[in-house]
Amino acid sequence: MIHLYCRHHHGKLKLCHDCGQLAAYTRERLGNCPFQEGKTVCSKCEVHCYKPEMREQIRTVMGYSGPRMIYLHPVMAIAHLVDKRRKEPVRVKSGIK
Repeated sequence: MIHLYCRHHHGKLKLCHDCGQLAAYTRERLGNCPFQEGKTVCSKCEVHCYKPEMREQIRTVMGYSGPRMIYLHPVMAIAHLVDKRRKEPVRVKSGIK
């Protein structure tokens, strides 16, 4: 989604510096998510992993790219819509006691 946003707003085939930083930040945060595969969507999550300013940036990106995903990546968009219908995130149990 960030690539799509950057390509249409900044005219670059590769991510610009700001979008690259946002992509790296989101990968880092999602990698540390306590729900992992059991997560539905970030908007339904009660644990906010992103800093407020980064959360606003990603909302802007998703607001632009989200509606366009159905045309570019229909399978991924449909899977996202199915995940959005799930009730709440499921916390992954760790083996650490």
